[in-house]
Amino acid sequence: MRPTMEDVAARAGVSRALVSLVMRNSPKVSEQRRTAVLKAADELGYQPHVMARSLASRTSTVLGVMVSDLRNAFFADVVEGLDSAAQAAGFDLILNTGSRSPAREQAALRSLLSFRPAGVILLSPVLSAAAVEKAAEQCPLVLVSRTSRLSTVDTVNDDGTAGVALAVDHLVERGHRRIVHFDGGSAASAAARRRGYRAAMARHGLEPRIVRSEHTDTAGEKAVRELLSSVDSRELPTAVISGNDFNAVGVISAFEEAGFRVPEDVSVVGYDNTSLAALRHVWLTTVDQPRLEMGRLAVEALLERVRGERDEPMRHLLHPSLVVRGTTAAPRG
Repeated sequence: MRPTMEDVAARAGVSRALVSLVMRNSPKVSEQRRTAVLKAADELGYQPHVMARSLASRTSTVLGVMVSDLRNAFFADVVEGLDSAAQAAGFDLILNTGSRSPAREQAALRSLLSFRPAGVILLSPVLSAAAVEKAAEQCPLVLVSRTSRLSTVDTVNDDGTAGVALAVDHLVERGHRRIVHFDGGSAASAAARRRGYRAAMARHGLEPRIVRSEHTDTAGEKAVRELLSSVDSRELPTAVISGNDFNAVGVISAFEEAGFRVPEDVSVVGYDNTSLAALRHVWLTTVDQPRLEMGRLAVEALLERVRGERDEPMRHLLHPSLVVRGTTAAPRG
């Protein structure tokens, strides 16, 4: 049977009210009594019921987080930043995922809201703007890697337009002219990266070519196969800018499977600078997003709303940088 607060009080020889104060980390409790209560709780295996405590006090110490894609290492890094900032402020995270499906994200969001969190952070959701607006009516809400015009919603993004321009500039400096962009499809961050690619190519007097893709490795592989089957070998691109690192890994795999060497025959640039990009056998040139910082800023923005410190929307736009590794070189010939 699960131990209760009353059991802890009896074991420690104190009142239930005192146990409650200790579990809420109240400064009103002496160190001696705090130690006795925590010792009793540990011996009994007692864990405070976060939801019950929130309902009783009419405040919540829980933040809900919905991750777009659990397979993408970018989100793991952002969540690390979220968790660090939340813990420092005395909050816990509840995580779930919508698997890049609007219907599943809607269900995941409803589930998060059922926990009555202090606020919600959505990482690159594909939800409709109407669904986001409705959720923001129930509690403070922050979007990461997605823009919004809603005054009730805060956002944290990197400047994707500038980020892809860095990749184009890098490749042009190495002598590339036929540079293709495998985009992120319907992903929230894809539009800004497409704009950045088109603008940078135009600035260099180059013809843009965007291949529809997604932010997955399998989509990267598929895009390469379609490209190879539709273009004369003399017109193949000498460089590819992928919508993210995950896509770039699939691109490299498909090119190598088709007999092309990276970077000798084709250069590849990713986006995000995840831990995947830094693996020695990948060693991917990529655009770095400050992922931990994005997580920290999202929590800070959310808690400002929770505490009633601000009503106007916060729009964080962080500057990316280029990390040059081993998948880019001058084109052959």
